[in-house]
Amino acid sequence: MLSAHGPIEKPWISAHDPYARIAYFLTYFVMLLGVAAGAARCFLSWRDTSVMPGQLCLVMDENFDSADGVFGENGKFFREVDMGGFGNGQFEMTTSSENNSYVHNGRLYITPTFTSDVIGMDSIIDGHVFNITDCTFNITRGYADDTTTSQVIGNSTIGVDRAFDVEGYYRACSAVSNITSGQIINPVQSARISTKHTANIKYGRVEVRAKTPHGSLWPAIWMLPVDDKYGPWPLSGEIDIMESRGNGIRYPMQGSNYVRGSLNWGPAPWMNRVWKTYGWWVQRRKSFSDDFHTYALEWTEDFIRIYVDTRLHHTLDLKIKDSFWDRGEFPSVLQNGSEAMILQNPWNGTSKAAPFDQPFYLILNVAVGGTNGWFPDANGNKPWYDGSNTAMGDFWRARDAWQPTWSSDAEQRSLVIDSVKMWQLC
Repeated sequence: MLSAHGPIEKPWISAHDPYARIAYFLTYFVMLLGVAAGAARCFLSWRDTSVMPGQLCLVMDENFDSADGVFGENGKFFREVDMGGFGNGQFEMTTSSENNSYVHNGRLYITPTFTSDVIGMDSIIDGHVFNITDCTFNITRGYADDTTTSQVIGNSTIGVDRAFDVEGYYRACSAVSNITSGQIINPVQSARISTKHTANIKYGRVEVRAKTPHGSLWPAIWMLPVDDKYGPWPLSGEIDIMESRGNGIRYPMQGSNYVRGSLNWGPAPWMNRVWKTYGWWVQRRKSFSDDFHTYALEWTEDFIRIYVDTRLHHTLDLKIKDSFWDRGEFPSVLQNGSEAMILQNPWNGTSKAAPFDQPFYLILNVAVGGTNGWFPDANGNKPWYDGSNTAMGDFWRARDAWQPTWSSDAEQRSLVIDSVKMWQLC
């Protein structure tokens, strides 16, 4: 109770605490400093962002409004037909069937199906010979139709002839199932289509608007050189605009909420320096298979940028200041048993962007499994091991575990492409 005769306290006119004043100004100073730092970062990022120089000339603009001109003799896309695993030990065979690649309602679909639907379940594992009559091995591997012909790789650094690979031909174009040896016929059919014969660019821009598939699959949008000028993979390079694992977002090794962009390059497969030039973009709570996204490449002699939807969402933003030989930090000497060998620079005397200074073409595909490490061993209940001779069979025998992740709806199980655009820097 207030005293009727006592003084009335007025704390607001008493002496101010000096620390309160300091705290007041310090709070606003830190806020202003944060705003200034953010603005400076935005400005510096804008200033350092590389832009395409000069004009871009349209090379391809396909919206799939009609199936006419997409496939066939004069089509924009070439179906690669092969069952050899494409160097990755993949478990699918790629076909020319309209079950696996087709245009529907203004969109292009690449859809995996089961080989057992064609030859029966029992034939997958035993007693069947499967021959691909329209195998494209001779075309896609750069060989002539005449098996006695060899082809010179146009590079004086390599300087060797490539004889026809008979073993590779049979592996790519036929398979035998034998339950005793554990050999099976590729249990999945899919598609791999390319612009190898119709459209390519050396420096420019690529945009592919697509929706990735649900399920334990491996969709990819990528590029290879038209000619292996510097030698076989990875000497002549590879540009991966988008790769993804269709495994769910809980998959421990980057599932369907991640997409990756990368460059493959090196003087030998075991010296591939992809780990120096790759990155990813992630959606925390959504899969990239839920919606369409635009996957883009911007490529000049001075930079390579790969991104999703906007340049802010880049998976790779690489400024090319030094040669890839210097970037790779390769050893100068290799030890081959007791003999030392000098490692030669395959890109010596070329541009700083080599091997990414040659025309590249576009590839769209959906792969299944593989033994190259894309699906790491002992993760996500993977039912096979990469080093096993029966990896494909182990995968197939575990189908009750992974088949339920494949939707029966082709719309969900497919890589669905809404549009493809390519521009050449001109």
